[in-house]
Amino acid sequence: QGQLVESGGGLVQAGDSLRLSCEASGRRFDRGVMAWFRQAPGKEREAVACISNRAERTDYTDAVKGRFTISRDNAKNMVYLQMDNLKPEDTAVYYCAKGVRTWGGLQESWYTHWGQGTQVTVSS
Repeated sequence: QGQLVESGGGLVQAGDSLRLSCEASGRRFDRGVMAWFRQAPGKEREAVACISNRAERTDYTDAVKGRFTISRDNAKNMVYLQMDNLKPEDTAVYYCAKGVRTWGGLQESWYTHWGQGTQVTVSS
């Protein structure tokens, strides 16, 4: 299944935008659902967004709807998370995850492979 490597995190101010990227190695990238999760200090990991294997379906947690957009480029083995109008409560380590099914929704149990994470810090 290969590895997942996130990039694009950083320190920004409230209202700014960031684009996270996740590069997947392996030959079966386009067969699996992809997702972004995040974990803030002292909190449990939570799902942020997910996208089906061919990008026909997406889902978002309520806290980011209308501000975040997940996308993927199967030709490049990449998945992205465009984050606009960032808020301090978005501060967290963001993880890329891959599932073996074509769709999995926001349930963490669907995802079997994880990246190491990238830090996003939003100052007020």
